[in-house]
Amino acid sequence: MSGLLRTSENAREVGPRVTAVLGPTNTGKTFLAVERMCGHASGMIGFPLRLLAREVYDRVVAIKGAGQVALITGEEKIVPEGARYFLCTAESMPLDREVAFVAIDEGQVGADPVRGHVFTDRMLHMRGYAETMILGSETLRPLIRKLLPRAEIITRPRFSTLTYAGPKKLSRLPKRTAIVAFTAQEVYALAEMLRRHKGGAAVVMGSLSPRTRNAQVAMYQSGEVDYLVATDAIGMGLNMDIAHVAFAGLSKFDGKRHRRLTTPEMAQIAGRAGRFQKDGSFGVVQLGQDAVSTFEAEEIAAIEGHVFPPLTQLTWRNTHADFNTLPRLIGSLDERSPRAELVRGDDAIDLAVLKRLAGEPWVMERAHGRGRIARLWSACSLPDYRKTGAEQHTRLVGRVFRHLSEGDGTLPAAWIASEVAALDNVAGDIGTIADRIAAARTWTYVAHRPGWLADGTLWADRTRELEDRLSDALHVKLTQRFVDRRTAVLLRDLKIKGEQRVEVDPDGSVAVEGEIIGTLDGFRFTPDPAARAGEKRMLLAAAERHLPKEFERRCTALAAAPDGEFSLSFDGALPPRILWNGARVGLLRTGRDALNPRVETDRALEGVAFADRRRVADRLTAWFAASRDKHLSSLMSVAALVPEVSPAARGLIVRLVETMGCLTRAAVTAQVDALTRADRKALLAAGVRIGVIHVFIAAALRPEPTRWRLALWAVAEGIAILPAPPVPGLVTVDVAPGIPSAFYDVAGFWSIGTQAVRIDMVDRLARAMHGQRDGRSPFVPDANWIASVGMSREGFARLMRALGYRPKLVDGTAAFAWGGSRIEPRRVEVVDDAPDSPFAILRQMKGR
Repeated sequence: MSGLLRTSENAREVGPRVTAVLGPTNTGKTFLAVERMCGHASGMIGFPLRLLAREVYDRVVAIKGAGQVALITGEEKIVPEGARYFLCTAESMPLDREVAFVAIDEGQVGADPVRGHVFTDRMLHMRGYAETMILGSETLRPLIRKLLPRAEIITRPRFSTLTYAGPKKLSRLPKRTAIVAFTAQEVYALAEMLRRHKGGAAVVMGSLSPRTRNAQVAMYQSGEVDYLVATDAIGMGLNMDIAHVAFAGLSKFDGKRHRRLTTPEMAQIAGRAGRFQKDGSFGVVQLGQDAVSTFEAEEIAAIEGHVFPPLTQLTWRNTHADFNTLPRLIGSLDERSPRAELVRGDDAIDLAVLKRLAGEPWVMERAHGRGRIARLWSACSLPDYRKTGAEQHTRLVGRVFRHLSEGDGTLPAAWIASEVAALDNVAGDIGTIADRIAAARTWTYVAHRPGWLADGTLWADRTRELEDRLSDALHVKLTQRFVDRRTAVLLRDLKIKGEQRVEVDPDGSVAVEGEIIGTLDGFRFTPDPAARAGEKRMLLAAAERHLPKEFERRCTALAAAPDGEFSLSFDGALPPRILWNGARVGLLRTGRDALNPRVETDRALEGVAFADRRRVADRLTAWFAASRDKHLSSLMSVAALVPEVSPAARGLIVRLVETMGCLTRAAVTAQVDALTRADRKALLAAGVRIGVIHVFIAAALRPEPTRWRLALWAVAEGIAILPAPPVPGLVTVDVAPGIPSAFYDVAGFWSIGTQAVRIDMVDRLARAMHGQRDGRSPFVPDANWIASVGMSREGFARLMRALGYRPKLVDGTAAFAWGGSRIEPRRVEVVDDAPDSPFAILRQMKGR
């Protein structure tokens, strides 16, 4: 009979109290074990997952203090000198340590064909000298009765109700939902969809390092995200606040074939929903229009009622290995149990690697003697963290054993250093960093194996630091890819009644709880342009909720702002805008006349309280009146002469004001001829110039007054589109097609064909010509005149023709003679272009 049965028989006869605590998930079995362990002088608990071991370790440290608590997993070992309480993975439980209390969690894992033999061995062999507890599913009951007949069985009912909720679309999933998938690709795809629709999700997989997993779970537990996407690893007792479990599928690849989940497996996962006495639900998530795989009625009834077929067998492997020869070692590991309840499972990765290496001649040569064979088996226990498969993993184990069986029997530090250095890189995508973490776990495991490294402690620290750096980088990558913090903040904002922290940076950036939602320019909020269409609605809703106080503050500041903070924006776009510190706050609309438009507040202030908006309007109106009087003081001074001058002068002034300070003399010939000496003196004192071609206010032609005149004229005329005002300093500009001719008149330019010349320069030129000509005799214009108006010779000829001069050739030289009458400027465009015309001759002269 095997040593296993002898040991278990001894345990039945003389062993301590053994208690099996059985029941569905959410029964508090793990918490009960922790409570009982902490009541003893020492204790040890074996868990199915290192993540769960780490979670309970943190809990016990909070109770007993770090100096009394140890954590032992394949790649993490924290063992203080005075440790009395040990939290371990089942595979890493120290078998030679005597403690008062021992517990094995999730005992039903003993039925797993790959790693179940470890749990079976621990349930049958591991004992606390005061108390032993086996925690697991109710399906274990018949096997506990047969294998440990003296064990006391306690049934723990579920604290809450678990209900089937049917299939739900991703967009309809309730908050605090965990979606369970069975491949990393599915997990990532679901997390990406949740980022787009729900603001993001935390990601939990068994392959994550404890540090990454804890950071992800912390996001979920804190409410930063309301959704969790995980593999079925969460079914093994990870304690989180989950209200609903949604299955992304009901089948998985178990290493051999793609199969449907068993009902107990479904229940193990679904049971994560509900916390303590808070009810939970489970169902499936429907993606797109594809048919969704759902639960059968029998499965739903079994899960809700916690009724499952009992286990009839546990996986077993002989723990009394024979190290005398390599064949005898393999034979002892292949031994089958005489008990029907204990069956040999599939070859685990360690045994598969051993059998491959056993066929290598160099291994057979070195693997002789109990010590060497035991060391070979120890090397084969190196886990395949990277999931490379037995063939490739065998090559790594073979290299490890080669070093362990030669020289000083330790692994070369240079080899470990090069492998670790190659992994010390936080760049890359999620898959790349996750693969590096898996490789780092391999070397962490190696560092913790006694006798494998000359300085194991040094390398354990280095590999742990490396894994921590990679884990932090992976958490950042996962968060960047699968969590839209801004959307998550906004979604949480909609359900929070209290105020959240809102900040407006000097550059106008608006942040809610540190997340930028857009920019505030004056009173105009613009959502982040990178936001998606659906997200922009949330951004606008957030702004509407959080910005009223900021708007009130800005209204107060605007009402008290000095004139220097305001300006008129007019670059051709209409209507003209009033700016406050560069931000649009008002606009000009048609009023009773050109000099008195109506001031309106910008549409961005529609959401501001009426009283605040009224204060803004009053301040803008006051600023406009003061600025108009300042920039158009010359025009206002002329308008003020109306009561003091003759009727003829009044008519002239009215026309000047209507045309914003510029008009052709021909249009007011009668009024000009009727002016008295006193009228002319008063008008001259006010800045009015009665020129040869135009009557204008000289000071109004300056750049800023011109910009204001054009803006007010455009508002009064109701014009929709205009070019930008002429660039200051230009004497001649090109005439834009389709633009009202009055635009250039108001701007102070005289249109001559396709160009327009500033009227004060035209008047100066006309006076200079009048002074030079001698009756109708031809004369040659001064070259400086052409340069002063900035026109080509051809354009200058058109200007001269408009002024009443006709081109002539005198001894081959271009000259002009007074024609006796001026030509309408717009007719100058239609000139004789015959080859022998003066214009053609002038062009030829220009070419020479």
